[in-house]
Parts: sequence; C-alpha cells; structure tokens
Amino acid sequence: MAKKEPKAPSFEEALNELESLVETLEQGDLSLEDSLKSFERGVSLTRTCQQALKEAEQKIQILSDQRIDAEPEPFERDD
Repeated sequence: MAKKEPKAPSFEEALNELESLVETLEQGDLSLEDSLKSFERGVSLTRTCQQALKEAEQKIQILSDQRIDAEPEPFERDD
C-alpha cells in the first residue's frame, strides 16, 4: 500500500507553526536533538511560506498586467 504524503500546511498554518517553533527554541529548554528537529521543521515551514508568497506575487503580477493574454511565468529559485 502506498504511503500518503502529508498535506502541505496553508501559509497561515505554516507561519503560526513557525512562530511557535521560534518561541520554543528561544526558551532554550530543548535538548540538542529536539532543537535540531525543530530547526529542520522550521526550515521546511520557511520554504512552504516562501513558495506561497512567490505564488501570490505571481498572481498579483498576472492580475496587474494590462495584456489580455498575460500568462504566468516561472520564477527562478534562489536555492
């Protein structure tokens, strides 16, 4: 049976979780292993937020374009 991929969180969900992770890490009460896991999750959430913002920016550019035949153009990744 194929393993289901977890659903990506919405921008708001990812941002809320990221803020919570930052608060937890700033308290300094986690073990090194837990801190690394939290950091790794934070990186993933940051990428999710960045992608959502890029997609929103692209939609705004399309909607702002005066040409009737305007099409989305792929963004180049900064990675």
